[in-house]
Amino acid sequence: MNQSIKQLASYCSSIVSYQRRATRVVHIGDVPMGGQHPIRIQSMTTVDTMDTMGSVEQTIRMVDAGCEYVRITAPSIKEAENLRAIRDELRRRGYSVPLVADIHFTPNAAELAARIVEKVRVNPGNYADKKRFEQIDYTDAAYESELQRIREKFLPLVRICKEYGTAMRIGTNHGSLSDRIMSRYGDSPLGMVESALEFLRICEDEQYFNIVLSMKSSNPQVMVQAYRLLVTKLNEEGFQPYPLHLGVTEAGDGEDGRIKSAVGIGTLLEDGLGDTVRVSLTEEPEAEVPVCRTLVSRYDERPGHPVIPEPDGYPLDPYAYTRRHTREVLGIGGHQVPRVIADLSHRDSITPASLFAVGYQYAVALDKWNITDMACDWVYTGKTSIDFEIPGTLGIICDPEQWKNASDRERTYPMWQGKQYLRSGNKHPQLNWVRVDAEELNPALINHLMDDATAVLVLTTRNSHSMAALRRAFLQLIHHQCDVPVVIAMAYQDVSAEQLQVYTGTDIGGLLIDGLGDGLMLTGIRAGGDKLINETAFNILQATRTRISKTEYISCPSCGRTLFDLQETTASIRARTYHLKGVKIGIMGCIVNGPGEMADADYGYVGSGPGRITLYRSKEVVKRNVPSASAVDELINLIREDGNWIEPQHENNTSHGRV
Repeated sequence: MNQSIKQLASYCSSIVSYQRRATRVVHIGDVPMGGQHPIRIQSMTTVDTMDTMGSVEQTIRMVDAGCEYVRITAPSIKEAENLRAIRDELRRRGYSVPLVADIHFTPNAAELAARIVEKVRVNPGNYADKKRFEQIDYTDAAYESELQRIREKFLPLVRICKEYGTAMRIGTNHGSLSDRIMSRYGDSPLGMVESALEFLRICEDEQYFNIVLSMKSSNPQVMVQAYRLLVTKLNEEGFQPYPLHLGVTEAGDGEDGRIKSAVGIGTLLEDGLGDTVRVSLTEEPEAEVPVCRTLVSRYDERPGHPVIPEPDGYPLDPYAYTRRHTREVLGIGGHQVPRVIADLSHRDSITPASLFAVGYQYAVALDKWNITDMACDWVYTGKTSIDFEIPGTLGIICDPEQWKNASDRERTYPMWQGKQYLRSGNKHPQLNWVRVDAEELNPALINHLMDDATAVLVLTTRNSHSMAALRRAFLQLIHHQCDVPVVIAMAYQDVSAEQLQVYTGTDIGGLLIDGLGDGLMLTGIRAGGDKLINETAFNILQATRTRISKTEYISCPSCGRTLFDLQETTASIRARTYHLKGVKIGIMGCIVNGPGEMADADYGYVGSGPGRITLYRSKEVVKRNVPSASAVDELINLIREDGNWIEPQHENNTSHGRV
């Protein structure tokens, strides 16, 4: 346990008190980052960089929406040179927003851009290396020779940046780690960190420190672990405390993109990490800015949250996923996937139609329940009774008095408050839900939960720093070796759909990423309705990879490199493959973002030229130069060939008779 405490302290000052990590200030034009400066918001243009006026107009829309840095792709010398025209036109119109050149594969473009714009982003995975997915057995001498080769290729850019006062982001992407890094460190957070540190050592040797770092992945678990490990390594090896750029790559669109981004970015913000954020949505770039603002604005007043006592220890491994060990109680906990409880207790009456929003649709003519992939496992009804036959897969939770007076107790179980639970002698013989505020969890109650094989703890909090309060309660349970299953219960009031997705992704996602939680119960009061709340719970579980309930799309945001209409194509692929539960499909605008960026996708759809698509099975090219008009059909044929295709059922439902 002491080792875990030591590891934690090296990247996070406290797990229960919000303290933003102290960093050096990086100067990026007139908008400095890090230190005491606000967490900055940024995005990236999607217009072709050679379209000067289109790039300028889009940049202005982004800045007017609240963007503080604007990134523009520069895949070759001609685009790098045109950054000058874009910059000059923006200045002529009165916009001084710092511009960031995004570089992949082309050092000469980076060296030119560094003389024009305020910041250059380089990817250490492809700046000096070519990716062929080869496993290479390096001797120490051979590896050192490779590092010298990288130094010679990278040094000119470092010296130009130093001369011109240009900032640099060394941005590792999980999916584009070089063959050299993969061969030595594997496909791991450690490999991501070492990829950046190789370049960082060169910068520090040259006394160049105007640097921002990032560790991005489409998998929020990997992303969080990599950033934590990066800060640990910076501290252990005596590097400068560089500011961090946070982002989840290829997050996708709609609610998926927002929740996945909130899970990854929000978890790290809760740790006090992060100095600028970018939410990568397959939407117009100005649509990303409000999501960023929703994420970071919660920390404007976060230091004033009610005090949470420091825990006795930290037995979790913050760099690897391990689910907390719990006993199983009627399918909750143990090795079971996290369960979803829908809260319908606010309803005066509950009818079969009430269950439509939470995944159960009753077909009167067939006298059957149709059960969707996002059907909740339990419904909490409070004091409200149910007087109809429920679906066979659904359980009912109600208040104790309602349970005691129920004429039919089949699949109906009581939800006790903590003190009420301790006093009552009339409990259910199989399952008792016990709702407790995190601040009220105490040794006496924990001992009782340990001794009661029927108990499932429903843990909630009123603290504004909710993730920390809940995390401390989990640590109390672990400290007492209490293996009671825990359902995380959170309530939100008067929030928009986007706020609900971002807040829940942050508050709950970080706990699940650390292996804490056996279920979710979300309550919304004027927060978008039962359907949105239920789907949000499932989407959080999907984003944290703890329960897969639908197809996953790893879709990059458009940029000036994109070779087709990414939003339209993503929508088209989603419309035809939405029912392939558990299948992961990468949709990438160009070769820069594929196949590496869709590292763990089952199938890939990647732009390879105007009107041409390359299809992948995992990282393997299957078909090249497929006309875009037929590429979606060819993708589906590929899925069929592998035996992974199923025909969509009517309304995407599975029918179950009444029981």
